[in-house]
Amino acid sequence: MSLAFLHAHDCSEAHTDAVWGVSWTKNDNVVSISADGSIKQWASSSGEPYRPPNSSTDYQVPSPHTLGLVSLSVSPDGHRALYNSLEGLTSMWNLETGKREGTFESFMREEGAGNAEAAWSVSLSPSGSTYASAGGHGNIIIRSAEPENFGQKVSTVFSGRNKFGMCCSYSPDGKRVALSSEIGHVFILDVESNTFANTYTSHAMSVRSVAWSPDGNLLLSASEDKRLILYDVRVSSGNSGGAVATFSGHSSWVLCADISPDSRFGLSGSADKSIKVWDIAARAAVSTMQDTGEVWSVSWRPRAPAVGSVGAFVSGGEDGVVKWWRGAGAGV
Repeated sequence: MSLAFLHAHDCSEAHTDAVWGVSWTKNDNVVSISADGSIKQWASSSGEPYRPPNSSTDYQVPSPHTLGLVSLSVSPDGHRALYNSLEGLTSMWNLETGKREGTFESFMREEGAGNAEAAWSVSLSPSGSTYASAGGHGNIIIRSAEPENFGQKVSTVFSGRNKFGMCCSYSPDGKRVALSSEIGHVFILDVESNTFANTYTSHAMSVRSVAWSPDGNLLLSASEDKRLILYDVRVSSGNSGGAVATFSGHSSWVLCADISPDSRFGLSGSADKSIKVWDIAARAAVSTMQDTGEVWSVSWRPRAPAVGSVGAFVSGGEDGVVKWWRGAGAGV
C-alpha cells in the first residue's frame, strides 16, 4: 500500500533559522520554536500568525531569546506552551492570554543542591501541574508547572546511566515518562512509584525523539542509527526488549517522530531531508516526501481524521519554514 500526501501550504513568515520544534494543537493551531530563539503560533487553515479572537490589547508573543529554543511541549487542551532554550531557560507561555506564566533558570545551582542540572528536553504533564526535564546528568527531574512556584523541584530520578538525556515525554495519561539517551537507551519512568519500570536497549546510537500512541501503550523512538523502533510498554524490557517493530528506510539520522491520533501511522523526519509515513500494522513506509533540508520536527493533527482520510501533519526543518501536509483528497 502507498499513500499520497500533498504539501498544502507554508507559514507566511519563515523563522530566520531552523525550526527545531512544531506542535499541532487541539485548537487546530500550530506552535513552532526555532534556532533563532523565537516561538510562534500559526493558524493551520492559512499559515498566518495566529492571535486568539477577542484577545486583550496587551496580548504578547514572547520576544526572541538570545539562544535557540530546543524543546517544545503543548498542553493537551492547546492553551499553554512549555519551551526550553539551549542553555536551559524553561518558560511557560499562555497561548490564550499571551502572558508568560513562568520562567526557570535550570542552569543555575539551586540552594542545598549539588551541581546545576541544565534542562535540554522538557515535557508538560497532561494535568498541567508539573513538567519533566532531562539533560546532561541522566536524570528525570519533575518540577512544578504552576505559576506561583514554577520550576520548583518535586523529585529527581536517576536512570542509572550518567548519559545525556536527549528527549523526555509524558504519556497521554500522565502515568509514565519516557526518557531517551545519547547511548541509544530508552527508559520508562512509572510516575506513581517514581522508579524506572523498563529500560530498552534496541538502538545502537543516540535516540533523538520519542512519541506515545494516544492510548499510552506504544512508544515510537527515532535514532541516529537511521531506524525507528516501536515498543509495547506493557511488555517487560526483559522479554525481547519490548520492541514489537523496527522501521528502516531513512539514509541518515532520524531526528523526530510522532504517532497519528488513530494509531494507524507513524511519522518521521530525518537528516536525509525526507519525511516518511509508516503503516504501523504493515511495518512499512507508505509515503515519502522530500524537503529542502534536515527535518527537525513533525506533528500529526490531533483531531481524528474523517472516514476515508489519512489525516494531516505539520513539519519544521532547516529552512525555517513551517509546512502543512495533508492526505490526498482530504482538506486540512
